[in-house]
Amino acid sequence: MMLKLFIMLIVPAFLLYYNGSAQSTGKPADTVNTSVKQMKLTYKIIEGEQKTFGYDIYSGGKLLIHQPTIPGLPGNNGFTNKKNAEDVARLVIKKIKKGEMPPSVSVEELKKLNAIK
Repeated sequence: MMLKLFIMLIVPAFLLYYNGSAQSTGKPADTVNTSVKQMKLTYKIIEGEQKTFGYDIYSGGKLLIHQPTIPGLPGNNGFTNKKNAEDVARLVIKKIKKGEMPPSVSVEELKKLNAIK
């Protein structure tokens, strides 16, 4: 719970930093969107509790999101296999590149990816 709260606070602050940086240098706001789209975002699949999986999202090699559990669902359960964790990590990266922050994942999206039943 605290981790999710931490992520929800850090990610918007991260974007505000980029936004503030662009505005303080006199660059137009669309430059900020371009910066987010051009960020080098990568993911790494991590092992969770009880032989489950989660993911970490990195921006330029720095940890941006640590998600050991299935996002959008209550509880502390991770994904049952690596493929599901990878699919959702890729979706989150797409959302970040589109400027969606925080990059929330709905139950419908999880079902569409076959990450949950």
